[in-house]
Amino acid sequence: MNASADMSILSLLTHASVVVQAVLAILIILSLVSWTRIFQKFFQLKQAKRLSEDFESRFWSGAELNKLYEHAQNHREHSGTQERIFASGMTEFLKLSTRGSAEALDGVRRAMRATYQREMDNLESGLPTLASIGSVSPYIGLFGTVWGIMNAFTGLSALDNASLATVAPGIAEALVATAIGLFAAIPAVAAYNRFANDVERLSNRYESFAEEFQNILQRQRG
Repeated sequence: MNASADMSILSLLTHASVVVQAVLAILIILSLVSWTRIFQKFFQLKQAKRLSEDFESRFWSGAELNKLYEHAQNHREHSGTQERIFASGMTEFLKLSTRGSAEALDGVRRAMRATYQREMDNLESGLPTLASIGSVSPYIGLFGTVWGIMNAFTGLSALDNASLATVAPGIAEALVATAIGLFAAIPAVAAYNRFANDVERLSNRYESFAEEFQNILQRQRG
């Protein structure tokens, strides 16, 4: 985009009505919130996948459960979701080691399920915000466009000679609101779909691991 185009858009924005300017300000804020959430969630999920892969490689390498549990307890702050699920299950298993097999395994299942739910709530945080921005932004932009066009045509009533050149600036400034609404919505929707899919895949991964770990404990108690 050249300098003249930048100046023309800037001129349209500065001469827009107060309502349209307010709409544009809201959309810009929503866009900033959206991109902040996108970057935060991208790095969070990337780290979650990396930590899960690291723990799985150690878990399935044949390491002793007690050593894995000791490592998880000593590195709580830097452990991933899967390792925390394992640690909660192992803690309950050791606590109920003197109980019957069925009771101990039921306690393990409940402990891992509670940790799983907390971790999933953390991974899913921010997704509703992206979904809301993606859904609402186009309508906010459309409201600004409708308002701007209404003002443009209302202003024609005070003119003796109305032409396209007279109404064009008002319509153009109104359409900018729709454009910015789409600019805020499209990345939010795309990111939401991508992250929701990543979270679902991680969820399936964690649930599968929890079931496999319960089977391992059941064979040990068997």
